[in-house]
Amino acid sequence: MKNSNNSTLLTRNHLGKVTDDERLAQNDYLEVVKAFARLTYESIYVINYETMTFEYVSENPLFLCGYSSAEVMALGYDFYFKNVPESDLKLLHSINEAGFDFFENLPGEEKIQYSITYDFYLVNRDGRKILINHKLTPLLLTREKKMWKAMCVVSLSHHKSPGNVCIHKQGSDTIWELDLKDKVWGTSEKPKLTKREIEVLHLYAQGLSIQEIAEKVSVSPDTVKYYRRQIFDRLNVSTIAEALSYAVNSKIV
Repeated sequence: MKNSNNSTLLTRNHLGKVTDDERLAQNDYLEVVKAFARLTYESIYVINYETMTFEYVSENPLFLCGYSSAEVMALGYDFYFKNVPESDLKLLHSINEAGFDFFENLPGEEKIQYSITYDFYLVNRDGRKILINHKLTPLLLTREKKMWKAMCVVSLSHHKSPGNVCIHKQGSDTIWELDLKDKVWGTSEKPKLTKREIEVLHLYAQGLSIQEIAEKVSVSPDTVKYYRRQIFDRLNVSTIAEALSYAVNSKIV
């Protein structure tokens, strides 16, 4: 696989020598990643920060931009430079710097519990731009607790513009949000829905109409519309599709 000098422009996570013991501890983790990729509609790929290459890329077409998975693996970091607009490449550089600075300040093994999510444009071979959501979480750490390998998940973004940089910790309701202008992390709490709002959202996910949802939960259609407005306000979205995407991505439902 290609190890491009371009990779240094997009990541400041550079490893020293990885020991033989650490390599043996990997086991067959890639088989687990591949199994997960078979079960999800999202695109999955693995970054190896030792070699600055992509170690695995799933067959899902969203991330591939018209290439085969083998071609994307061969391109490695050059894939970004071929398929991400210049303005978004600068955005990715800023996110990388801020993200790894945040990561470096976390204590030891706790680092594995964090993930970062953000949005940027990919450009297909036909020139069509797609705003995607990109999530990254540590897969393997070195003995020095540096990120050795990371798993990335790509899906369509529910936002309307790039950025939207957040860090989540497993089991925590705290969200760290990056102010891209000042490069400062602020904190907020994950939005919460009531049991009835979650129930209504589940029924929307099943494709039910407002009238059908009203009959299911024994309320009037106007009450269902009220719940829908509450959901939109709490999640800061404007459509049910956006609400479902946000709720799933944020593990609210």
